[in-house]
Amino acid sequence: MGGKVDISVNKTKGLRTFRLSGQNYYQIGSLLPPEGSSPKFAQLYIYDTENEVENRIHAISRGEMNNELHAEIMNDLKQMLDDNNVLAKSFRMVRDQFQVDRTSNVRLRLIGKRGSEGRRYNLPTVSEVAALIVGDFEQIRSGDIIVESQSRQLQRINELNAAYLGLKYPLLFSYGEDGYREDIPLNDIDDLTDGRKCVSTREYLSYKIQERKDEVPTIMSARRLFH
Repeated sequence: MGGKVDISVNKTKGLRTFRLSGQNYYQIGSLLPPEGSSPKFAQLYIYDTENEVENRIHAISRGEMNNELHAEIMNDLKQMLDDNNVLAKSFRMVRDQFQVDRTSNVRLRLIGKRGSEGRRYNLPTVSEVAALIVGDFEQIRSGDIIVESQSRQLQRINELNAAYLGLKYPLLFSYGEDGYREDIPLNDIDDLTDGRKCVSTREYLSYKIQERKDEVPTIMSARRLFH
């Protein structure tokens, strides 16, 4: 997570506090860890997947916390995402390419613009979400995220990319379904929308946290994850 953190406000004996200046944003690293480093974050879907559960526990554990993590639960979550989540499948696609040719220069392009109708909230397909770039680099379209094979640099994730929320909260968006995108058309344009033709971020998030008949309220049921 990026942002300028100011800890000068933390001068009391109470709970630790900090102030975050500017805009809060998220960053993504390379597909493979630097040589000699352990995999973490999205790299866990690609690198040393034979020991993936152990690598995941190691990546988030601190000291004795290892004893509190259940490998069988983590394995079940991993399997659920592999079976259903299009973003997880996209990163597995990179893993498969590296297994064929470990020396290939591969980049993952997370596509910013969708061809489907934004009002329908259909589950996206892998081809709509991501594309492998092998070899020569192609032109980047606005809103795309290009993840390099190996780099020590982090890049900022464009919050208008449809995969933004799915990348940030994979357990809340367990199918890798699209988050907010700036081109979702409004059903009705009236005085309350000030002539806008597209859904605002606030309207989209208000829609997502409402409960509906015959629809499982995944986000509302997530308890501390929802917080």
